[in-house]
Amino acid sequence: MNQTTNSPVTPETFALIERLIGFDTTSRDSNLGLIEWTRDYLKGHGIASRLTYDAGGNKANLFATVDKGNKPGIVLSGHTDVVPVDGQDWASDPFKATAKADKIYGRGACDMKSYLAVVLAMAPRFAAADLKAPIHFALSYDEEVGCVGARGLLEDLARNGIRPAGAVIGEPTGMRPVIAHKGKRSYQCCVHGKEAHSALTPQGVNAIEYAARIITYIRHMAERMQACEPRDHGFDVPFTTLQTGVISGGTAGNIVPRECIFQFEFRYLPGADPDALEREIKDYAERVILPEMQRTDPDTGISFETRAEIPGLDTGEAEEVTRLAQALSRDKSASKVAYATEGGLFQRAGIPAVICGPGSIEQAHKPDEYVTLEQVALCESFMQRLLKQMCAG
Repeated sequence: MNQTTNSPVTPETFALIERLIGFDTTSRDSNLGLIEWTRDYLKGHGIASRLTYDAGGNKANLFATVDKGNKPGIVLSGHTDVVPVDGQDWASDPFKATAKADKIYGRGACDMKSYLAVVLAMAPRFAAADLKAPIHFALSYDEEVGCVGARGLLEDLARNGIRPAGAVIGEPTGMRPVIAHKGKRSYQCCVHGKEAHSALTPQGVNAIEYAARIITYIRHMAERMQACEPRDHGFDVPFTTLQTGVISGGTAGNIVPRECIFQFEFRYLPGADPDALEREIKDYAERVILPEMQRTDPDTGISFETRAEIPGLDTGEAEEVTRLAQALSRDKSASKVAYATEGGLFQRAGIPAVICGPGSIEQAHKPDEYVTLEQVALCESFMQRLLKQMCAG
């Protein structure tokens, strides 16, 4: 990737964006190549890292600290995994950074390797500075499939008594501070019926039809939330939403289907009760649907599996980390977003968090994902101001 002579981005950041995009860290694959390279890079600047692995040892989080000062420090946090490129029509190699005009293209350019590149480019300067409080770097795995890795990272910090003052999560926000996002829960429901010849339909238990009734009930709940839930107009969708995204079942048109599996989710406002939503759906299935099924065959059943649980983020405008992000970004706004991040997990662990990073969420997950050089430069300025702030105490 060739950097243009009039680029507003430093050569160090430019090179690191290229390096990080070059690691294929699709969530289904290992991220150890990127993590181990980052560990060695930081070690070369005198910064030690601690790694926490998944159960199979194929993925890892990295947490590193420029350990200076005697006050709680700031975490600069981002995920290393990216979504798949399967079936997407890219104009260039998604795992090779491509610079065109004022943009850098590549999987993760926006979500969120450019942020990580800026942070790592600043690492030598943080290490050499007279900091009054630590700077921490947190790189996680499997954020895109349910914020999996950050849980282990935060548990490790708690076990070792590491309690930062706040965290800046570098998801793409256009470098505007975001202080709240919705929580998310996703589930898989399996309806197990009884197979029969379609000519003898009453002798079977149609799993698809009973699943459809549960799905319809979820839809009615969604309509009720849209009509009745108190609004939070800070969000672009100012109420809790529910939806079914995947369904499969049946084997042939003339066989009463034995099984139907569907996936659904809800994205709830901060302050909403996700446990109550979950209980309502399960209660309807167990109280209304299951008895009807079991009148025909007592061996039929309904099961639910939680696939992901990501708490919402609700950081106050008066929180120190909020004011810090506003000062460093030179943007006094305090936005809210519908998508979920690891910020809610940091907050639940007692670490106040704000979301602020380069790029637009509109570009994330799409073919020809990109970040503009202007956004990367704004992120660099943010980090340069953070350096001055941390040295001033």
